[in-house]
Amino acid sequence: MDIILKQDVENLGLEYDTVSVKPGYARNFLIPKGLAVLATPKNRKQLEETLEARKEEEEKLIADAQTKVEQLKKTPVTIEAKVGAGDKLFGSINNADLSEALAAKGIEIDRKYIKIPGNTIKRTGKYSALVRLHRNVEYNYEFDVISDAPVEAAPKKEAPAKTENAEETAETTAE
Repeated sequence: MDIILKQDVENLGLEYDTVSVKPGYARNFLIPKGLAVLATPKNRKQLEETLEARKEEEEKLIADAQTKVEQLKKTPVTIEAKVGAGDKLFGSINNADLSEALAAKGIEIDRKYIKIPGNTIKRTGKYSALVRLHRNVEYNYEFDVISDAPVEAAPKKEAPAKTENAEETAETTAE
């Protein structure tokens, strides 16, 4: 069933998007809450008129979205997380964590505009997330997830020193 969104709906679309959803979801949730209307020919025509009237505002929104994309291209993000055995994370990283990391770098993007494939990240490595700032402006943002533990130096061979200490301890106890 095709519907026209009247507001942004997380994991579905942005305002004025025409999306296809299951009939029960539309009839029982979206339409009664006022989040969407049916995509009838009359409503589609009204949507086109609304978009035409908002053309200047849309151009401004697109320009703002493009500037944020340019900022994203220049801003690398590395998210530190607690890591267990191997590269497996304690917990997970999601779109809210990425939104917070970007906010710390000075780029404010609401978490509902960030889509991570699989919704969560459970291992360290390089990942990408789709950042949708406008219905016409999307960007695949690359970021890293690393361990927050300090990098340990290779252990030095101290075995001979320990044996000498053990011999001294044995001699003092024997006396």
